[in-house]
Amino acid sequence: MTRPGISRRKFLACSGLGGLGVASYAGLVEPYRLEIGRHEFKTRAPAPARPLKLLHLSDLHASWAVSLGFIQQAVALGLELKPDLICITGDFITRQYRSWEQYARVLARLQAAAPVFACLGNHDGGEWSRMHGGYETTQPVRRLLEQSHIQLLHNRWTGVRLNGRELQLIGLADLWSGQLDIGAAFPPADAAGTELRIVLSHNPDSKELLRRCQWDLLLCGHTHGGQVVFPLLGAPFAPVRDKRFVAGMLPWENRWIHVTRGVGNVHGLRLNCPPEVSLITLV
Repeated sequence: MTRPGISRRKFLACSGLGGLGVASYAGLVEPYRLEIGRHEFKTRAPAPARPLKLLHLSDLHASWAVSLGFIQQAVALGLELKPDLICITGDFITRQYRSWEQYARVLARLQAAAPVFACLGNHDGGEWSRMHGGYETTQPVRRLLEQSHIQLLHNRWTGVRLNGRELQLIGLADLWSGQLDIGAAFPPADAAGTELRIVLSHNPDSKELLRRCQWDLLLCGHTHGGQVVFPLLGAPFAPVRDKRFVAGMLPWENRWIHVTRGVGNVHGLRLNCPPEVSLITLV
């Protein structure tokens, strides 16, 4: 007996149900499936007595799509890793925002555990933000960070000593904000030497402007890991020119770039690209 073929109507019905299932998963499940991304970064300096643990967070995107409750979960998960240093690489909000005091209380838990430094993203104010329904100025997010006791590195640098190691942290304004000033951000040529130089820059495409600068590790977000990743096609919607740098710890011209998938999202969707908090162990 031959098996009857599937009718066109049944095929379309099954396809529609399958598409509905994928859409439901992408909107209701994966955006909340937090993972821990773990990486090692081998420094050229002698190994310290105890490895230095750096927690990298990005793209919190507090908004209708990303609740403070979910951001609080990400903060708690990151703090369970007992980091020595915390770096946040921008996009604290998506557009206009209101619940600033509650948000500051959530973020303040980070500073209570370890030194926290941050740069801003394209959604946090500036030229691009203004053109897309956000804030023209970075002042609202700056006030949020002040209330959270998070040190903002906006085109400036600072020295940090942790676990017997000397670090320089350099924070850049966002590449699309119209405020990026590399000359102001980097230490002068006669600045004291350091074992490790880490740059915080929201957009990984900024690496091209940093080609002649001296640094060891670049921390970025912005891409959300592509947010929607298709088999074989990859991440066609990742908002970067260089599609090689969408997620992960990646080498570039004898240096390294870490692009985290980030905590939040825009439009409330993720597919094959769950959110993450990232732990980088310096060894």
